[in-house]
Order: sequence, then structure tokens, then C-alpha cells
Amino acid sequence: MKRSISIIFIVAIVLIISLGLRQKDKTYSVYELRELYSQPDASKWPTPHLDEQIDKTEFEDIGLLGQVEYPKDNPYSREKKELGKLLFFDSRLSATGQIACASCHNPELAWTDNVTRSFGDKRQTNKRNAMTIKNVAFAKTLFWDGRSPSLEHQATLPIADPVEMNTSHEVSVDNISQIEGYKPLFEKAFGDEAISLDRITKAIATFERSLVTGKSKFDRFISGNKELFTDQEVNGLHLFRTKARCINCHNTAYFSDNKFHNDGQTLFGSKNEDLGRYNFSKDLEDIGKFKTPTLREVGKTGPWMHHGHFPSLLDVVQYYNLGNPAPIQKTYLGTPRDSLIPTTSPLLKRLELSKTEIEDVIAFLNTLSTRTMRTGVSKFPE
Repeated sequence: MKRSISIIFIVAIVLIISLGLRQKDKTYSVYELRELYSQPDASKWPTPHLDEQIDKTEFEDIGLLGQVEYPKDNPYSREKKELGKLLFFDSRLSATGQIACASCHNPELAWTDNVTRSFGDKRQTNKRNAMTIKNVAFAKTLFWDGRSPSLEHQATLPIADPVEMNTSHEVSVDNISQIEGYKPLFEKAFGDEAISLDRITKAIATFERSLVTGKSKFDRFISGNKELFTDQEVNGLHLFRTKARCINCHNTAYFSDNKFHNDGQTLFGSKNEDLGRYNFSKDLEDIGKFKTPTLREVGKTGPWMHHGHFPSLLDVVQYYNLGNPAPIQKTYLGTPRDSLIPTTSPLLKRLELSKTEIEDVIAFLNTLSTRTMRTGVSKFPE
């Protein structure tokens, strides 16, 4: 009797495993994919192809964005958001009166600037490409290296950065304090007219958290508008979650795992060398690691990568398709630099995507962008 139960148990396990493998390897028609994906319950979608390194207990599939959560020490108010908007666009935060937050985060350019690396004070060139701040409320850390833990903290750094605004915090606060028209706005937002760096950054952070996309084509498709996607876009979505392996890093509704990976783009040994998160943490494990950027609005946020050297989405997808085609040569062994040689993430593997499959993935990526909305300030406080 016990032997019979054991045999039945083994057979059941084999069947479960084989069914799982069959589901992962199953070939779907575009009609089946359209039916499966055109509803928001990701558990009913085809099984994503996750690398063995991915913690399945932490994995969250792509989908619809949820509600923005505001910190307890900086709750939302309409007055604070409107004040933050004014400060975001106001170049008087800088000593020269020429650089504002919006200088690198233009709303008509998907809240970035569409240049390789942004220009700052006296036309100095920043070291990295400007990330979009659309949907930044869903980011867990800020900047490519994650050196800032909150939007409030992040807002303080560009002001004093010698390449960006190149302005001491004291000067910025003094500049705004001298503008009489700001005082009643601070009173409405915070209860009195006092102007401080803490209040300036809290207002800016509140405005930035409000920058959430409307429904993209992707959002509307998975919400039930099943005819909205072309066949190419449907196939691209499926490839994104399976063969193309994008889902391993670009997951959650934010299309970013909010983690850091070395994708082989440190440009080691060149004039543009950037060791990424290591520059901030000084942890050798972080050499060459950069934050996974959101892919929402990705069709409008080029040029791409932290250095802005990829001028098209085709370049980006081709690069990952080749699985890091140019690994670092061990030419520095035996020198003081040998401990800094970056090791590319094992998540990068040759994908063997065909030309048609690459085009399908790009078509899907473009469904993550939304309509350009003009946002600005008609009149600043005086």
C-alpha cells in the first residue's frame, strides 16, 4: 500500500513539473496571446521566463501603476504641489538665474532633455544622461547610482553640484526668500511664511510625485481593450516577458526592479569610464552597477543608457540581443586597477532574437509612452 502511494506521489510530481515546462515552452498563436494579455491579472498570462538568479518570492510582474504614496513627514497638499511646480521651473534657485530643475527635465521631452549628457552651469557637461522623472514616485532610490534615498534628499543635490546649478544651499534659499511673491505661497503650503531648504525641497518633491503618466497604450490594452494592440505589439509584449528576457530587470508596474546591475557599460579604461554605484558605495560588489531605469515613456527618453551613447531603441535591443558582445579584457591584472575591473551581470546572455522579433520588442516598448502634455508656468512670483 505504501509503495502504491509513493508511486502515485512521484507520478503526480512528474506531471506537475512537465505541465509547468510545457506551459513555459508552449507556442501560442497571436490570437491566444491577445486573449491572455488583454486583462490585468498577470497570473493568467503565460509564465514569464525568469532567470534562476531572480528571487521568485520578490518578483512582481508588469502591470498597471497603483496609487502614489506620500511620506508621513511630507504629506500631499495641492498648495504644496503648486508651490513645488513654481520652484521646479524657477531658475532663480541657481546663482546665475539660468539653471532650473526643468533645464534637464523638460515636460515636452518626457521630462528629460534628449541630449547625451545634460548641460549645467556655464555649459559644463554632466557625467550622465538625465533620467526621466515621470512616475518617479515609484522609484525607491534616485540617480543612476541610487545615492539618494528620497525625492526630498535628491532635490538638494543638483543645487549644490558644481556642474549642475553650482549654487550653495544658502544662496538658493536667500534668492527665494527675497522674492515677496513666494511668502504667501509658502504660508499656504506650510502654515507660515518661513522659507527654508527643507521646505523648498519638500515642495519640489511633492510636485515631482504628482508626475504620474496617464494610461498608456499598454495600460489600456491589458485593461480589456484587446483590439488596441497590433499583432506585432502583442508578440513584442510576449517576447518581452519570455525569450527577450527583459522581464528579469524591467518588472513591476514601474517597469524597473529598482535594483542595480552591471550591464557591461562602464566604458572601463576610456575617458568616459563610469564605475556606477561603486563611486558612491565604495563596495567592490557595486563596480559597474547602475540602477534599472523605468521603461515607461522609453520611446521618448533617448538617447539611452547612463552615458547616452545609444541613439536608438534598436541599438539598445541589439546590444542585449548580443549578450554584452565586448566584455572587459583583463589587461589591468597586476596593476592597482585590477580590483576595479567590472564583472558583467550573468543575466546578460545571447538572446538569438530574429530581426522580426527585435522589431516586435521595439514596437511593444513604444506602447509604454503617453501623449506629450505641455506643462509650464505662465507667471512666476515677484
